[in-house]
Amino acid sequence: MIARILSALALLYVLGYALFAVLLPRPADDRQTDAIVVLTGGANRMERGLDLLRRQRAKRMLVSGVDRTVRPADLAGRYPGSAPLFACCIDLGRESVDTRSNAEEVARWLKRRHLTSVRLVTTDWHMPRARFELSRQLGDSAPVLGDAIESNPSFRQLFMEYNKYLLRRAAVLVGI
Repeated sequence: MIARILSALALLYVLGYALFAVLLPRPADDRQTDAIVVLTGGANRMERGLDLLRRQRAKRMLVSGVDRTVRPADLAGRYPGSAPLFACCIDLGRESVDTRSNAEEVARWLKRRHLTSVRLVTTDWHMPRARFELSRQLGDSAPVLGDAIESNPSFRQLFMEYNKYLLRRAAVLVGI
């Protein structure tokens, strides 16, 4: 009996991983939101956020997880032609160190700015956990549009992220 239960759990785990790997989120459509949030740490995230802001798909953008030593002018210098956007419409979030604190930082920023809808820009393999954390923080106060950056993650990277996602869901389930 115990062997069957353990086998069923192992099968669910493996099938869950397969679905996680095969059904990675995709880029979002071109709809308008009040805000764009870019989580630092992955290729092409900033480029996507800046492109959306240039095309006026949102009023403001928050870059969450920026090192305390980085200045707006430093980032603007890395992305030619973006200085006017940094001057008017981009805030740097320096309070977060992980996905959970990204979500807390974003929720405070949205509330402070009175923004009611958000486009979350992060890498496809990171999107499920990031969106879960942000949706938990926001509740019904602001819909979250996931805008995933397509990548080519390794088996190991996907495996690690899948386990982080499962552990975080389990932690929330038991109230941690």
